Amino acid sequence: MAKTDSKKGGSHTVVLGNHTSFNGLLRFKETLCIQGKFKGTIEASGALIVDKGAVVEADHITVSSLTVYGTVVGAVHAMDKIDMLSGAEVRGDCTAARLRIADGVLFEGQCSMTALDKDVEIFSRPTEEIKAELQRMNG
Repeated sequence: MAKTDSKKGGSHTVVLGNHTSFNGLLRFKETLCIQGKFKGTIEASGALIVDKGAVVEADHITVSSLTVYGTVVGAVHAMDKIDMLSGAEVRGDCTAARLRIADGVLFEGQCSMTALDKDVEIFSRPTEEIKAELQRMNG
């Protein structure tokens, strides 16, 4: 079932409904919402939404972004962000530029942050150096 979201200028969301089971390789370019069960591999340039009650078991998931309300088992690599919302279960290592884990999420795995600009990494620089740079920028 494909639907158009008019709020986003005609972008499409494909939905695998709650009575759908799919095994194999999924590739997509826009947004996919899984409401049922999936087992296999996901390699996509689009966004993935795992709805409440959905179960995704993957050897690996590569997407632009991942939003989890349901259950995800497997390694996840998101080019942009991973959102784990209340009630979600995620079991596997995650790699993303941004990560948000809400209260009430069960998460088992390790997180790796990507796309960090070395010039913005403030924790490895002395405080005096940061203050001096800020004064130069504002002065």
